[in-house]
Amino acid sequence: MDEQLEEIAAEVSPEPEDGEPSLGRSFGIRSWLQDAVETLLLAVILFLVINTLTGRYQVHGQSMTPSLYDGQYLIASKVTYWLHPPERGDIIVLDPPNQQSEIPYIKRVIGLPGDVVEVRDQRVWVNGIALNEPYINESPHYSGNWVVAEEQYLVLGDNRNNSSDSHAWGLLSREQILGKAVFCYWPPEHWGAIPHYTFPELAVAQ
Repeated sequence: MDEQLEEIAAEVSPEPEDGEPSLGRSFGIRSWLQDAVETLLLAVILFLVINTLTGRYQVHGQSMTPSLYDGQYLIASKVTYWLHPPERGDIIVLDPPNQQSEIPYIKRVIGLPGDVVEVRDQRVWVNGIALNEPYINESPHYSGNWVVAEEQYLVLGDNRNNSSDSHAWGLLSREQILGKAVFCYWPPEHWGAIPHYTFPELAVAQ
């Protein structure tokens, strides 16, 4: 009889699987905390990846008018130039030469390594061919000529007569280029892809 009573009691009162029941388990606190930690770690990883591959910059001044305006916020791709070198017509973000400023500059690539670039007759000439530049604010009122060496670039602002660029301080070293401007995210009225340009007149000449 005693053995039968013990068997019945064992069936009615089973032992807990993991020992004593906990308040945290009962209310799902452990599960919630684990989810929060995983979400935080994922956010940190995404932040680090995004900041490694891209950068966020603000346009200061009028040197890129009318393509870009003072106060716009841009996203620049760093990874683009890991895959291939800068191309003519690209709008780039760069470290100012000779530490002229702590604020990055934004300019357009005009001369590539090996090019001979001239500014004369209010036009820009590359390897003897005058460029068609519908994006500039006005024709340049200055003149000059440059032979672009390896690992160097000639960059100009689209507001040619109001820009601190290669016509003022010379060629730009490749290592000073931070990235290719790809997207404007503020203000909303300028939201969209950055307008780069190609030069069909040079492609035909080649």
